[in-house]
Amino acid sequence: MIFKRKDLTMRRLEEGDIELVRLHRNSAFIRQYMDYREEITPEMQLKWFHSINNNENLYLFIEYKGDPIGLVNAKNISWDNLTTEGGIFIWDKRYINSPVALLTAMTFGELAANVFHLRAIARILKTNKRAIRYNKLIGFELAEGQEHKINQLYVFSGEKFLRFTKVFRGFLLMLYGKDPIIIEITAQDYAAGFGRLAEQNIDLTRIDRVEDIAGGGKRFYYTPT
Repeated sequence: MIFKRKDLTMRRLEEGDIELVRLHRNSAFIRQYMDYREEITPEMQLKWFHSINNNENLYLFIEYKGDPIGLVNAKNISWDNLTTEGGIFIWDKRYINSPVALLTAMTFGELAANVFHLRAIARILKTNKRAIRYNKLIGFELAEGQEHKINQLYVFSGEKFLRFTKVFRGFLLMLYGKDPIIIEITAQDYAAGFGRLAEQNIDLTRIDRVEDIAGGGKRFYYTPT
């Protein structure tokens, strides 16, 4: 699966990407914000990749103007209940507090909320004040009974996301224009079964047009709001 918006591309994580992800995930800069902070070996990373390379997880490699800058995910997807756990980390320090990071989060969040109608949760370390502030701004709320936990659970609904982020999304429309976001389900996605599940849950009333891709994939065009 691939999402494209202007110079931003989010494509499904492949085995060839995981060593770069591991190197950045092991950096002190990233580890300070993670619950698991031990060194991740290549063997551990490969085992992890095999555990998430399935129909219940969508990990996307983030590229901006061709440069790899981070990873975003919807994990533990329940296609029956339309729930998932979301997460993102940007390792390229040039983009962490930039409109590019906002573009990534808003694009991924809007597709989840407005096209797939997913309800999300997120786990955030109590000490990660920056992430807590950001997630509250986009509609996440601390779940009941989580006040004294170290790794806290936050819950979110698509309706709140769309309401809370209207100003952010308007800013991005001014900055990047209203060109459609492209959702591409590849032939490999369909072969694995993920493509069928994803397509079944796309709200076609939100889609402007659909194209077939040579080889068996499909491309959906969604205009951001």
